[in-house]
Amino acid sequence: MKKIIHPLAGGVAILMIAIFWLSTAISELSGSEPFVVLVKTLIPWGFIILVPALAAVGGTGFALGGGRSSGLVGKKRKRMPIIAANGVLILIPSALFLAAKAKAGDFDGTFYAIQMVELAAGAVNLWLLTKNALDGRKLTARRRSSAGR
Repeated sequence: MKKIIHPLAGGVAILMIAIFWLSTAISELSGSEPFVVLVKTLIPWGFIILVPALAAVGGTGFALGGGRSSGLVGKKRKRMPIIAANGVLILIPSALFLAAKAKAGDFDGTFYAIQMVELAAGAVNLWLLTKNALDGRKLTARRRSSAGR
């Protein structure tokens, strides 16, 4: 079951972060203030899907990796604290702050500064999660090829 939940939850997490990032970029580029307000106020609701997906990825990944801390498993393990810290310390507070500012129609310099930080941190997490997914696929391919021998 872990072998099914792990990649599925990882895919959901990557998809959600990509949706958050792209919808933010598109809404800002559109120049439509109501669109920006809509996107910024909807993103925190997406945490209802994202946070459990990330928890499932972390929990199943820890279980699947066992005690290993070298090789691809070790690389994946080293990325996870960065992903978690980035999310808890930067992305979630930024999203909540930006949602409140957008809802109030307060698009000042602080809004855009935090927006840039959020986009950068989101891109980092998207990149790290994608690297983990690619390494996970390599691990799965190795298991399949050694099982077929």
